[in-house]
Amino acid sequence: MWDYSDKVKEHFFNPKNAGAVVDANATGEVGSISCGDALRLTLKVDDESEIILEAGFQTFGCGSAIASSSVLTEIIKGMTLDEALKVTNQDIADHLEGLPPEKMHCSVMGREALQAAIANYRGEEWKDDHEEGALICKCFAIDAVMIEEMIWANKLRTVEDVTNFTKAGGGCAACHEDIEAILEKVLTEKGEKFDPSAESVSKPAEKVAAVKAPLTNLQRIKKIEQVLESLRPALMADGGDVELVEVIGNTAYVNMTGACNGCQMAAMTIAGIQQRLMEVMGEFIKVVPAAEMSKLVNIGAMS
Repeated sequence: MWDYSDKVKEHFFNPKNAGAVVDANATGEVGSISCGDALRLTLKVDDESEIILEAGFQTFGCGSAIASSSVLTEIIKGMTLDEALKVTNQDIADHLEGLPPEKMHCSVMGREALQAAIANYRGEEWKDDHEEGALICKCFAIDAVMIEEMIWANKLRTVEDVTNFTKAGGGCAACHEDIEAILEKVLTEKGEKFDPSAESVSKPAEKVAAVKAPLTNLQRIKKIEQVLESLRPALMADGGDVELVEVIGNTAYVNMTGACNGCQMAAMTIAGIQQRLMEVMGEFIKVVPAAEMSKLVNIGAMS
């Protein structure tokens, strides 16, 4: 399990300002339920002073997403809109006394929702800077602009850092080469050299010794099976079920059966299973329908 601070736990178990603000005059929505995280931020802003009087959130995501959203609403209440725009994702993490590296993207989502809400209040069109042809990570719809911004703002140095802060590269890994190219470009602009073997900024030297040894594939399979067994009763109660077919690297191939097979909510169910596996195992695990394994066979036949 990841090591969560007392502040994260406090805001998760007792979130502040949960729910939509009554008579809100500003709304910001970011994320996607299909990707596992989504946030809707509502604000009540005084029209004369532009001071944020109330803030509320509705989120679909993990404990860190809830905690980040909760503390964000506490930070910005009483601020003017211009002051609130200066709040960074690192400010959110600092108020929570730190987030696990793998959860820093939750603080980024909060910052974007705030920007979207303020743009909405001012009658402006907020864009997440996705440029046509510049999409880097197709799994989580992350573009080059966002990756560059996070590298500059948070002094990122490795692909692992970029994944922790943006989710980019946390899926199929096909975009890792492109992420490395962006890292090399930005670090060159900063007068630094990109080193693929550099230590992640998410793992300070004094903490490296405390990092757990990676799981063997057999250990990983056993843990995945344990988690799936714990989830099966809830699925079976709705007439569905899940079975583990294969584990290759950090990808678990599963069959959704019964009512879960072909269900319109199957993608969301798989995303929920993936999130639970990552929470329990403390490492990135991608959950994929077993039907996708045929693509691996085809690729192998062509090579």
